[in-house]
Amino acid sequence: MRDRRADPSPGAESGSSWLSGSTDTLPRKDVKRRAMRSYAALDLGTNNCRLLIAEPAHYGFRVTDAFSRIVRLGEGLGLGNSLSDDAIERTIDALRVCRDKMIAKDVIRARLVATEACRLARNGASFIERVRSDLDLDLEIVDRKTEAYLAVTGCAALADPKAQSVIVFDIGGGSTEIAWLDGQAPHAFADPCKRIRAWDSLPVGVVTLAERHGGVNVTPESFEGMVEEVSELLMDFALVAAEAGRANHFHLLGTSGTVTTVGGIHLGLARYDRRKVDGMWMRNGEISTVMHRLLHSNFQQRADNPCIGKERADLVLAGCAILEAIRRAFPSDRLRIADRGLREGILMNMMREDSVWREGSQR
Repeated sequence: MRDRRADPSPGAESGSSWLSGSTDTLPRKDVKRRAMRSYAALDLGTNNCRLLIAEPAHYGFRVTDAFSRIVRLGEGLGLGNSLSDDAIERTIDALRVCRDKMIAKDVIRARLVATEACRLARNGASFIERVRSDLDLDLEIVDRKTEAYLAVTGCAALADPKAQSVIVFDIGGGSTEIAWLDGQAPHAFADPCKRIRAWDSLPVGVVTLAERHGGVNVTPESFEGMVEEVSELLMDFALVAAEAGRANHFHLLGTSGTVTTVGGIHLGLARYDRRKVDGMWMRNGEISTVMHRLLHSNFQQRADNPCIGKERADLVLAGCAILEAIRRAFPSDRLRIADRGLREGILMNMMREDSVWREGSQR
C-alpha cells in the first residue's frame, strides 16, 4: 500500500505560468483587470476536460467562467495502453477552447493538470508535447497522491463540521481517489489535507471498468462482477481505515459525475442543476433506490434521462458499481454530494499560497 502520511498538498509550488512560452503572464494593458487577479484550474481526465476560472472573494472565490466537455481521452485504455488519434484530436479541440477562455479572462495564474489517462498511456508524454507545440499550453501530469489531495482540498468544505471522521472519494474516468479525514476542521480556511490519515488511488474508473465489463447491456450479474473487482482493489485501504466508520457523525463525501448524477435523478430534475445538487445529502436507502432504478433501465432509458445523456449512458452503471463497493466497505446512512473537486482544490491552493484572503482581510 502506498505512503499515506498527511503531508501538505504536493505540487503546491506549480501554477505560476500557464503559457509554455510565456515569461510574463500578467497583462500590462489593463490595470483594473490586473487587480482582480483571475485564476484558472484545468482538469484533463480520462473522460472529461474541465476548466474553471475564478477571482478571489471574501469567502473563497467567485467563478467567472467555466467549461466542460466529454472528450474520452482514455478511450480504449482499458484494453490497450495508448491514446488514440481520435481521442487526441477531440481533446486538442477542447483544450483550444480552454486556452481562448483563459486569454479572454486575462488569467494571471493557472495550473493545468492531466491525470490517469496520461499517466497510463505510453504516448502520454508525446501528447503533452503536442499540446505544448500546438496550443502553447503547459500540461502537468500529476501523480495519484497529488490528485487525491487536490480532490480533498476542493470538496472538504462540505464535510459535516460535527463529523469526527469522513471518507472522501472521487470516482474518475480512469482512477478512483479515496481518503480518510480524521478529526474536525479547526476553522473554515484550514488545509484539509492535514487531516488525511489514509488515502489510496484505485486504478479503476468508469471508463476502464465499463470497457472491461460492458456498459451498454448491464445485468445484475455483470454489475456484481464490477462491484467485486472494485472491492478487491479497495481492500487494503478498507483495512487501514477500518476505524473511520466508528467515529461520531461519520459520513461519506463523494465528488464525481456518478454521485452528482445519482443526486440529480433522486431529485427528479428535468435538467441537471448544480445549485440543487452540490451540497445535498442522501440517505442510504435513497441511493439504493436510484441504483436499482438504473440497473433495471436499458441503455436508451438511461440515455433519455436528462441527468445522464447519451454520452454517459454506457458509463453510469460502472460508476454506480464503484460507489456500491465504497458503500459496502464503509456503511453509512449519509452521503453528501459535491459538484466540486480537483479544479476547486487547485484554485484554493493557489489563492492560499498568494495569501489573497489574508490580504483581503487587511484592506
